[in-house]
Amino acid sequence: MNLRCVIIDDEPLAINVIKNHIAQLTGIEVVKTFDNAIDSLEFIHKNEVDLLFLDINMPVIDGLSFLKSLDTRPMVILTTAHEEYAVEGFELEVLDYLVKPISFPRFLKATNKALARAKEHTKSAATADEDSIFVKIDKKKMKKVYFADILLVESLKDYIKIITTKGNYVVHQTLSSFTEDLPANQFIRIHRSYTANINRVDTVEGNSVEIANKRYTIGRNYMEEAKAAILKDKG
Repeated sequence: MNLRCVIIDDEPLAINVIKNHIAQLTGIEVVKTFDNAIDSLEFIHKNEVDLLFLDINMPVIDGLSFLKSLDTRPMVILTTAHEEYAVEGFELEVLDYLVKPISFPRFLKATNKALARAKEHTKSAATADEDSIFVKIDKKKMKKVYFADILLVESLKDYIKIITTKGNYVVHQTLSSFTEDLPANQFIRIHRSYTANINRVDTVEGNSVEIANKRYTIGRNYMEEAKAAILKDKG
């Protein structure tokens, strides 16, 4: 999904420069432009806006005062011909501060920050909202499996065996595709045949881990990444 952005600037030329830069990018779209901040207020309150390109020196109300008036703010990139407002802008936690004339490379750097921030937010929200997954355990039955209950997932060629604290389930799916559906901060591929729940690993010894009193080999190609994930924050 594209980032929905609004441009607020009293200079038509400046608006066109930003629109032309955005036209060269993917993942971001202009949904509305305004030549003053007051006219944008109702639109921002009633519509989903992810990113605001905001000029500072404008009639009626300047960009910084407008920003301070917003109860909830989208990500903001300030655009101005004056460098002296940079400190105040960053104190208001703006994402970036672009000085006119805005070159495309500098614009690209700013928008990459916005895209990265949006991606982090989406991932964090998904992790917080989703604590389980439904798996098809026979032709008609879907079973809810909580991530916290999964000990290990084992590959059986075109099938997998999900080993949990509540029982084991055989599912017609590859290990690679199922691992992609699991939260990356909780599960790690340790072998071409195994994906382990990091929080369920009891011990690490040599090239193996112990989970629920059973030992599993860590594959040579997975060793460095698997150990780093399992042992993080454990000294």
